[in-house]
Amino acid sequence: MTGFIIWAVVGAFLILMGIKDIFSKKPASFWANVKQFSVKDIKGYNRATGLLLICYGVIFIVLGLPLLSGQNSPFILLSILGVMLETIVLMAIYIVVITKKYKVEEN
Repeated sequence: MTGFIIWAVVGAFLILMGIKDIFSKKPASFWANVKQFSVKDIKGYNRATGLLLICYGVIFIVLGLPLLSGQNSPFILLSILGVMLETIVLMAIYIVVITKKYKVEEN
């Protein structure tokens, strides 16, 4: 039970980061220690990035549900593999969809 509570708190933190990004006036930075690219539509970009993080947080919490089944449950592998897959999909969506849509094309 304690493990799921910690897992859910991390998921809630991700959701709060997404909400903060939606209402931010400056372009939300996605990658740590990377200079943010020039954004065409800051409001749209922040909304897309925020919604992506909110969805990530919700799915993260749902993937933690096997932690409620007990300490030695084999279903915990679903949580681990699910979060790995979810993170890869998150990065792919950010790069393929959001970056291409909102990045200012430089000549």
